Amino acid sequence: MNKPVLAKSKAIIIFLVFALGYFISNLLRAITATISPELISEFNLTSGELGLLGGGYFLGFASIQIPLGYLLDSKGPRKIVSYFLSLSIIGLILFSIAQNLTTLLISRILIGVGVGACLMGPLTAYRIWFQDETQQRANSWMLMVGAIGMLSSSLPVQYFLPLVGWRTIFLFLALLTLVSIILIIIFIPKWHAKSIVNDNLNEGKLSIVWKNSLFRSLVPMGFFSYGGLFAIQTLWAGPWMIRVSGYTSDESAQGLFLIYFCMLTSFLCWGYFVPKFSKNVNDAIRLLRYGAPINLIVLAIIIFLGSKAGSIHWAIFIVSSVFLSLTQPAVGMAFSLSNAGKALTSFNLLIFIGAFFVQWIIGLIIDLGISLNFSEINSFRLAMLFVLTTSIFSYLFFIKKVN
Repeated sequence: MNKPVLAKSKAIIIFLVFALGYFISNLLRAITATISPELISEFNLTSGELGLLGGGYFLGFASIQIPLGYLLDSKGPRKIVSYFLSLSIIGLILFSIAQNLTTLLISRILIGVGVGACLMGPLTAYRIWFQDETQQRANSWMLMVGAIGMLSSSLPVQYFLPLVGWRTIFLFLALLTLVSIILIIIFIPKWHAKSIVNDNLNEGKLSIVWKNSLFRSLVPMGFFSYGGLFAIQTLWAGPWMIRVSGYTSDESAQGLFLIYFCMLTSFLCWGYFVPKFSKNVNDAIRLLRYGAPINLIVLAIIIFLGSKAGSIHWAIFIVSSVFLSLTQPAVGMAFSLSNAGKALTSFNLLIFIGAFFVQWIIGLIIDLGISLNFSEINSFRLAMLFVLTTSIFSYLFFIKKVN
């Protein structure tokens, strides 16, 4: 079966249009870390409630991943991404007028649902429309775009907070999302399912994905390691800097900017070099085998340092976690074209369910530690020890299965 590969100029336009949606998705994913002091003050949130609110995005995102795989394979990224983004506009408007935690949480979940196709849609399109040698580079550059979105959620948002308030910022993001939908409708090609779907009915069954040995070996890593990474970079790095390291809100925003800038730089370099060293599934597995433990070592050092660990240490942790990004293209390369959407969305389901639970559990552990008269520093340490322990076991499971 031949792929309907597009010309380079058309591929660039497709990448840029999808990139705007993913930029918005990641800005919304990470914005809670920047506005958390305002939310805690205005709504009197506990750490557990803050973790639940931040995790609401991931819960909404994860809830549509399995049906999203079928929808992407049958209806195509153009329709599905634009339809779902319309839901995020509703969520953004509701969040901007929320008066209690319940409304905030419902809005946050709806936003997560709405942006749920902003990565898997493009990855499915790249799998079909891009040359094989450029697919991993496009995947990595999408992660770079995501880093730009997170970067924009830090100092730029912090700058506008005292000027217009967080509610107006969310209304502006609703307008930007509308612009993204219009561009998708104009520039993304229509989907011809018959050109990519295998006639073998069994080929399209979800069970094909979950029976794959590589997929199963990456399940704990996707849930705990990747999910834990998202939980830290999109929320808990900010409260750590304020409540453990002693940063002010402005200093925390500067710290988040440093973290996301380093992440952006690492993905930029990663997008250039990874195609040279990871040309197939076996290459990706080998890099993951030797690279994944690095961030575990860094996290252990952060836990040991406690209040002495600040933004630079979290930046190193995020950069050292770049090897985890190999899991998604590895999953994609392990399946046929007709199952690309289902495989990638199934793995994304694991990541975002993991992010929801890990982000929430971190907050609950912090509250538990404080209730047991632990210091705030040690309560945060205990929560991060949970992330470290589960990530170590996930890595060991992966190594055992691929050997």
